[in-house]
Amino acid sequence: MNKLLFLTGISCCLVYIAFAQTHPRQFSVAASPQAAGFSAERLKKVDSFLQAAVDKGLAPNAVTFVAHKGQIVHYKAFGYSHLENRTPVKKDDIFRWASQTKLITTIALMMLYEEGRFFLDDPISKYIPAFKDAKVLVSYDRHKATYETRPAATQPTIRQLLSHSAGIPYDHPLDSLLFGGHGFSVFPTGEKSSLETLVNNIARRPLLHDPGTQFTYGFNTDIAGRLVEIFSGQTLADFFRQRILQPLGMQDTWFYLPPAKQSRLVELYALPALDSPIRVSSHNTDRHFALSNTSTLYMGGSGLTGPIGDYAKICQLILNGGEFNGVRLLSRKTVDLMTRNQIGNALVWDRNDKFGLGLQIITADTHYGDPASPGSLTWGGAYCSEYTIDPKEDLILLVYTNAMPYAYYGEFVRKFRILVYQALN
Repeated sequence: MNKLLFLTGISCCLVYIAFAQTHPRQFSVAASPQAAGFSAERLKKVDSFLQAAVDKGLAPNAVTFVAHKGQIVHYKAFGYSHLENRTPVKKDDIFRWASQTKLITTIALMMLYEEGRFFLDDPISKYIPAFKDAKVLVSYDRHKATYETRPAATQPTIRQLLSHSAGIPYDHPLDSLLFGGHGFSVFPTGEKSSLETLVNNIARRPLLHDPGTQFTYGFNTDIAGRLVEIFSGQTLADFFRQRILQPLGMQDTWFYLPPAKQSRLVELYALPALDSPIRVSSHNTDRHFALSNTSTLYMGGSGLTGPIGDYAKICQLILNGGEFNGVRLLSRKTVDLMTRNQIGNALVWDRNDKFGLGLQIITADTHYGDPASPGSLTWGGAYCSEYTIDPKEDLILLVYTNAMPYAYYGEFVRKFRILVYQALN
């Protein structure tokens, strides 16, 4: 048997065993790190690393959340929410989550899956006709503004959306040709912009490959968010609020922040190179989108903002097998399904990892997960936030800052993970 497939199978078994043995928990503050299975002395390395990143101008701030067996062992804030006026960042400050939104959208769609609204292998076009008769891009000529397509071998499915194997990217080589103009944006404009309009725009672009043959990260989860709207008859924002955020007590998580919460949004910074000074981002849309009072575009792949403590509830819910603090959103069997490899022999970029439904699965041969147990689950956001869920160790760990572009991203999140694990007794 192929070694990678064998080890991946072991990883999936580890996940299943861990979920079967885990009892649903809410959070409690550990009496001490030692009481929760950590070395207090070795945890100081986490503090030193994050404080040094702030002091050296490599990060504007950092907020952490680490819980072992439901006990919070590291929940701290470092640096400044606004460097210019030296405003200390607080643990409950609000960050842009970007692609961490994807897991919440996946949970929403899987809640509807449990209600019998669809099968995972249903073609997208069954519910969104714009995807009917999907084509695959064969070739294109930028200078002649021509391109060639062929029919897709199969039609993209909902399973492939949630595993990023449908062939739908973010940036597409035909964007300027199909939509015209310079600086093309797939996003609809105007006060009445909607997820429906965005998804119909995405459907105009040919796939980059046959569905199910590669891992291609892109607008997949935004399309999944549109499916939530179709199946539920609600906007994605209303479904989130009523079915997920309010039941879990995530009162500070929003697509667009109410006025009373806007002052808690941290500034967005940019560090394009390690030897460049950190500065306020020049991308005003990224800086200010969460402050809109009129937008109706709810991006299921990237749109949410909130504090780290809110997202920790989502991580613990997954670790608990679909329940948190007495609120069950998913069955443990659905969570088990979400954590199985869904991309076959394909790999997540150069990470040597697999992907389930909305979750990256760290393998025994990972090039990214470092000391995380095989079968651990992870993903992050473009503004530099990341979580890891480790069922074997009954552990969640999150670290947040907000910077883009961010040359220090990889070191920031991976070294944090290494330092948390080295402190685990």
